[in-house]
Amino acid sequence: MKVLGGLMGGLSEVPEVARKLEERGYDGAVTAETASDPFLPLVIAAEHTERVDLMTSIAVAFARSPMTLASTAHDLNSFSKGRFVLGLGSQIKPHITKRFSMPWSKPAARMRELILAMRAIWDCWYEGEKLDFRGEFYTHTLMTPMFTPRDTEYGPPRVSLAAVGPLMTEVAGEVADGVIAHAFTTEKYLREVTLPALERGFAKSGRKRDDFEVTCPVFVVAGADQEAWATSRQAVSQQVAFYGSTPAYRPVLEMHGWGEMQSELNTMSKQGKWVEMGELITDDVLDEFAIVTQPGEASKVAPKLLERYGGAVDLWMGTFGINDRDAEAAAIAELQKG
Repeated sequence: MKVLGGLMGGLSEVPEVARKLEERGYDGAVTAETASDPFLPLVIAAEHTERVDLMTSIAVAFARSPMTLASTAHDLNSFSKGRFVLGLGSQIKPHITKRFSMPWSKPAARMRELILAMRAIWDCWYEGEKLDFRGEFYTHTLMTPMFTPRDTEYGPPRVSLAAVGPLMTEVAGEVADGVIAHAFTTEKYLREVTLPALERGFAKSGRKRDDFEVTCPVFVVAGADQEAWATSRQAVSQQVAFYGSTPAYRPVLEMHGWGEMQSELNTMSKQGKWVEMGELITDDVLDEFAIVTQPGEASKVAPKLLERYGGAVDLWMGTFGINDRDAEAAAIAELQKG
């Protein structure tokens, strides 16, 4: 199992954080599109690292066109010498229409077409094929030499798609190189919904699981002492509650018989009761969504991850809750061997 570390903080902090991730044995550095651009930090990280993959998890696909994504992804992959992974996500309708002022319709079908359009653009750039993509949502039929990249040595970047529901997951299996499971995913949901949906996608494209990577960001509750552990538990509980309030994620809770909790969390979110929402996350719920250790037992995170997700997950994204550099490196090595 490969291990991905978060490349968080301001742009000025990226060189130090990226170097530390590489020195400690991480396989990749990941950015997210939250309060800042997800691509800019990876340009800096590429300059200050040599080995780790550089991944967006995620960049909001529907806030951009296939051409802009294809161009940015190409530049990053070329500059990093083939280490870039374009992790895409759909976001939800209110953000796309109200925050980005972009169109929203048939998200799974649109995402499938967006990725295929990018691949058609890359085929034009890397293989010299005529650009003639005509779809329901996107049309790309013009490409001249002036706008064709020349630095094509490393080929197209890998594409990984964030997915929760079976339709989007099936799209990932059909047209992407990997899937990014949502942090709001339990082992049961992963094995009984996500993996079968991927298999349906593989069947459509004639590919196999061996040609594909499953990334899963799993919550961890850990701490060096009781106080640190309690802080970790509260933070994870509030994050699980936040995700649980989203109607689109209700099927995950329903699979465990907690569907009504989603309605309650959604109502509380509209009332701004963010702290109180976390109090609804009982130990039973937390155990399904997170790897929970006891205070001072962060070293058990790696074996617990392997026990729960071994054979199903190729890349884990998260934090061990370990402050000691050597202990963190040992935990990374343990996961990589597993």
